[in-house]
Amino acid sequence: MRLRFILSETWLGLTRNVSMLIALILTVTISLAMLGGALLASKQISTMKDFWFDKIQVSVFLSKGVTQPERDAISSELNQLPQVKHVYYESQAQACARFKQQFKDVKALIDSTPCSALPESYRVQLKDPQKYLVVSSAVQNMPGVDEVQGRSKALERFFKLLNRGQRTALVVAIIALGAAVLLILNTVRMSALSRRRETRIMRLVGASDVYIQGPFVLEGAIAGLIGGILGCVGVAIVKIVLIDGGVRAMFGNVVNYVGWGAVASIAPILLVVGVLLAGLTSLLTLQRYLRV
Repeated sequence: MRLRFILSETWLGLTRNVSMLIALILTVTISLAMLGGALLASKQISTMKDFWFDKIQVSVFLSKGVTQPERDAISSELNQLPQVKHVYYESQAQACARFKQQFKDVKALIDSTPCSALPESYRVQLKDPQKYLVVSSAVQNMPGVDEVQGRSKALERFFKLLNRGQRTALVVAIIALGAAVLLILNTVRMSALSRRRETRIMRLVGASDVYIQGPFVLEGAIAGLIGGILGCVGVAIVKIVLIDGGVRAMFGNVVNYVGWGAVASIAPILLVVGVLLAGLTSLLTLQRYLRV
């Protein structure tokens, strides 16, 4: 009987305050779409990081007079570093073949560059390319090492840019949630004030807090659920328009992109956050504005 009464009052509230319901749904939708977009952007940045982590290598070029014991010492030092994932040795002949393949369309450069000018080297793949300086400092002064190259400045700028992007996405998500709480609070406050007379009558006849607050909280939870569903649609649109359209058009196939699995993993988060955000905010707001 109690549940039937609460559900009937919830339905009456939803149909009687359609404009406020729409405002609440739009508020939750926009906020959750921003949150979902920020989470999707963070996943895309992580995907780009993982892609480049596998592509970036450090090159340890050996001097012309390097001896075999020196080669072995350098290889041993590189392989024992915890930051190193794989070490590949490239002989002078292999370096020459790779150079000719890389610049096959620039015949003048190939003709003017003898194979003796191309040093043998170790190609080092790191577990984390941001740890380049650790590897460089470990081997750059060893006998037989001529130069260590890893484009450290370019790497630092690149990963700083990606890390900044992730932090920005997190800040946007926090701002979106904060804005949602404030807007929901104001919407529920207006709804509670508009029905203050009915609340006073229910208090006078001895109705409990469950009877009085239950319909308001359910209204907020339903609006949060609908807003969460629409927010998921917004995230799908973000993927189609911004990632599949904008980002892919900008970078082409040089990076990986998040798939629909990322959208599917974000959807439950938005639904749960939408229901809890609207429901709990409604409950907390009612503690003040339903006092009669």
